[in-house]
Amino acid sequence: MSAVNEIDRAALGPYLAAHIDGFGTLDGIEKFPSGQSNPTYLLTSGDKRFVLRAKPPGQLLKSAHQVDREFRVLGALAGSAVPVPRVLHLSGEDSPIGRMFYVMDCVDGRIFWDPALPDVASNAERAAIYDAMNATLAALHAVDFAAIGLADYGRPGSYFERQFGRWSSQYRASETETIPAMDALTLWLERAMPQDDGTVSIVHGDYRLDNMIFAPDQPRVLAVLDWELSTLGHPYADLAYQCMQWRLPHSSGFRGLGGIDRAAIGLPSEEDYVAAYCRRRGLSGISNWTFFLAFSFFRLAAICQGVYRRALDGNASNPEKAATYGAAVPLLAGLAMDMVEGA
Repeated sequence: MSAVNEIDRAALGPYLAAHIDGFGTLDGIEKFPSGQSNPTYLLTSGDKRFVLRAKPPGQLLKSAHQVDREFRVLGALAGSAVPVPRVLHLSGEDSPIGRMFYVMDCVDGRIFWDPALPDVASNAERAAIYDAMNATLAALHAVDFAAIGLADYGRPGSYFERQFGRWSSQYRASETETIPAMDALTLWLERAMPQDDGTVSIVHGDYRLDNMIFAPDQPRVLAVLDWELSTLGHPYADLAYQCMQWRLPHSSGFRGLGGIDRAAIGLPSEEDYVAAYCRRRGLSGISNWTFFLAFSFFRLAAICQGVYRRALDGNASNPEKAATYGAAVPLLAGLAMDMVEGA
């Protein structure tokens, strides 16, 4: 664990025992190596395990790292058709670790870090895993957000326009050099911005395979994780963000599916995956798909730039890995512009 992400167990333990029923003593803290935004830790207390997710230390960009929003949406989705971990406690900014955090149950199961699923035994199970992921996304977008207390979880209307403004601003705030492809992509998105069609749902914001826990012995989603970027918005943003993975190189560090014979290993094509989602949501199809994909590349590039800037500033969650994210920004923007120009 890097010094910037260390947690004082002696200070945290009594606090957790006082605020979480049955917690007991804090016997161990281990930082998960994955994740570049909100550092996440495994807590052990006797034979019980919990997960703590905190804001990173240091100066943060405005509207970023809002773990209180994660806590809220997880609590609201409890008992819905979307499986999530049970949340137990949200601290204030004046917590014993000096920053806001929340604690949730630890869900045991499988996390698939490679979207090609090389460790899965059969094509049939690979196909079923992707279908379960598709069904869970459709279920999320079907949730009546007002009925579960999330009517004010995001601003209504013009989702892509607002998101474009947010991520453009955050990209410029963390920019370290001029990247021509990123400038070209920004200009194209601004000019191609679609009219708002009034469609609104809960959107996860980072919906991908490795943000899910699957049952140990079957292709069933036990929990969807990492809700930091969730809000009320347009459901196509989630779908396009996930389908972006079909286009990322498998060797890019993003574990994409580009260059893989997906049919040979049982994985659906992008077209089939989108069609399955549309069937579940009662849609005839999705127009303007190139824009939604290009926006997904742009937003991920802006996120990577922020991670890279935090690494330079010395407050990244995983400093060694974060330093490599700078090279991802021109790669992502270039892929997006190649797609736009090809279309």
